[in-house]
Amino acid sequence: MKTKINIIYLLLVFTILVFTGCNKDDDDELDGLNATVYYSEWITPSAWLGDSGDWYFSVYAPELTEDIAERGVILAYVSLVGDIYEAPVRPLPAYAVGANWSFLIPDYELIEFTSDMITQPNTTGNSFRLIAIPGKTETLKSASMGIINEKVLRSITYKEVCNLFSIPE
Repeated sequence: MKTKINIIYLLLVFTILVFTGCNKDDDDELDGLNATVYYSEWITPSAWLGDSGDWYFSVYAPELTEDIAERGVILAYVSLVGDIYEAPVRPLPAYAVGANWSFLIPDYELIEFTSDMITQPNTTGNSFRLIAIPGKTETLKSASMGIINEKVLRSITYKEVCNLFSIPE
């Protein structure tokens, strides 16, 4: 039953995209009707800060403006060495490889990826990615019709989010 509901959501999403399009021009931000969906490259931490059970690394992300943080949707993903998850990429927050992994926005233009591992997490092989969707995008504006909203975006896979917003994987 859950699969059927997800398929229905995806069909609705793709229908909306066909009729509204997905424009990534910089001018879209200025006209207030559409806005660019931002995404980072895959980020591998050069060092983890913190202490046992409370590790983090920070990334400067200028796309995390006040508008996006307060009215948009921020999605984050991780690919971990030794993870047995069926897909190579997990949405955050997640429990994997014996620890909780998450992210937080401590200030505008900054994202912190976190882990509660007892030992310091690897700095090689673990990759993190941010996708920031402004609340002005046509897709999110349609949320008022109950079709696309943060809950739906968090329920679909990383690959589906990338397809939805034309983001290279």
